[in-house]
Amino acid sequence: MSDSTTRAGRPQAPAGERVADWVDGRLGVHTLGRKYLRKIFPDHWSFLLGEICLYTFIILILTGVYLTLFFHPSMNEVEYHGSYVPLTGVRMSEAYSSTLDISFDVRGGLLIRQIHHWSALIFVAGMFVHMMRHFFTGSFRKPRELNWLFGWLLLFLALFEGLLGYSLPDDLLSGAGMRLIEGMTLAVPVVGTYLVFFLFGGEFPGDDIVARFYSIHVLLLPGIMAALVVTHLILVFYHKHTQFPGPGKTERNVVGQPFFPVYVAKAGGFFFLVFGVVALVAAVASINPVWVYGPYRPDQVSTGAQPDWYLGFAEGLVRVMPGWEYAFWGHTLNLGILVPLVAFPLWLVLIGVWPFFEAWITGDRREHHLLDRPRNRPVRTALGVAWLTGFFVALGAGGNDLIATHLHLSVNAITWCARVALIAGPVLAYVVTKRICLGLQRRDRDKVLHGRETGRVKRLPHGEYVELHEPLPRGELYRLTQHEEPGALPDAGPGGTGRVRVRLSRWMHGEGSRIAKPRREELEAGSGRH
Repeated sequence: MSDSTTRAGRPQAPAGERVADWVDGRLGVHTLGRKYLRKIFPDHWSFLLGEICLYTFIILILTGVYLTLFFHPSMNEVEYHGSYVPLTGVRMSEAYSSTLDISFDVRGGLLIRQIHHWSALIFVAGMFVHMMRHFFTGSFRKPRELNWLFGWLLLFLALFEGLLGYSLPDDLLSGAGMRLIEGMTLAVPVVGTYLVFFLFGGEFPGDDIVARFYSIHVLLLPGIMAALVVTHLILVFYHKHTQFPGPGKTERNVVGQPFFPVYVAKAGGFFFLVFGVVALVAAVASINPVWVYGPYRPDQVSTGAQPDWYLGFAEGLVRVMPGWEYAFWGHTLNLGILVPLVAFPLWLVLIGVWPFFEAWITGDRREHHLLDRPRNRPVRTALGVAWLTGFFVALGAGGNDLIATHLHLSVNAITWCARVALIAGPVLAYVVTKRICLGLQRRDRDKVLHGRETGRVKRLPHGEYVELHEPLPRGELYRLTQHEEPGALPDAGPGGTGRVRVRLSRWMHGEGSRIAKPRREELEAGSGRH
């Protein structure tokens, strides 16, 4: 009997097909592949933001595994005798000594450290911009509220994951960050001192803090974040992918390319592009040179100490807050630290709960798969810009000392300007952004009614000069008029909650908040004036 035939005399399937049949019979991959590999994904440049987050997270895991092979998370003191001559003979912790060894004695160690640190910065920045894209386009609406929460929780955990990783080298700069952690923990009323002793294993800086941060940094938080990433991607597949409005795009379809092979090929190429860019930046732009700062000593602090950008917001809140301190019944209440400690997570919670707040206000329980143009949701857009304004004001305030020294200004004057801007800035940003959105709506309405300006001027028989307009393409006309009009306001109901909801609904969708779309008769009348 030939090897190419079976016992029954039929031709034998190729080896690859037999393996595929064996796997499919046990795992059902053929059914899953047929359903999901041909899933359609829309094309838009902003969708790459999520891929940047995913790919930098993968880079963080790969480089982090490499670094764990050489890092010693111990605060035991040793005498340094490595390749970095200026620190020879200096007593330091094993954590700092192993960081120097990774940087100077491990082949490729410094490059891996730089890639790991830059990936962390880009990862948080990518998630931040990615969430803002989802916020301003309204993709968080039903059925994606839970996915929004998963993404928000990823961002929240990434901030603390970055803080822990930033503190592991035990250099003078990261020690200043740990001192801030100690101060904020001490500011917690009644139990602050107990929390500090529990966290640091004794009086600051203790003997166990690096080992504890290391365990959380490489085991606990990455495991939770990996589970959230997988869940996030599963929900993206389960729900239809959102898409920007345009010809042929409705709430019931998705226009784009199949996941396999088109999207897979693009995603694979983009991964190596992101990896290459991160490696290039890490190779040419040094960040966090721990050998310059030296080992941490509680009686010293590095000049111009600045945290990574994503923690500058928390640093700025501390710097702009007045040093208010009160004593009650033998307990000290340090509002200068306690208020920023509460304000930091609260500012993030505001953006996290927004999908549920908006759904409650508008009473909208429908599924949404088409994205909004930000100008067509002026209140939401204005609130988002106001939130960003407060964030960036606090971020700038976190570097008030550097701004003062580089621009030769008074640090007190900069601090007071930041305090005023932190209160007045979001209000001003809200008003200006809402007026801009309404102005853009009016411009769109005029373009729909009268067409696009051509730049050609015509003189009428009676001497008047008018500019000629040309009709918009049908696709552009559809894009400008596809959005829905605000629905009827809900009844107030007998309770006070109903009246509050009606007032909030009028604020969100009330008179003057959105410009009405042109009606059919207006379009027909306007078409004669092109």
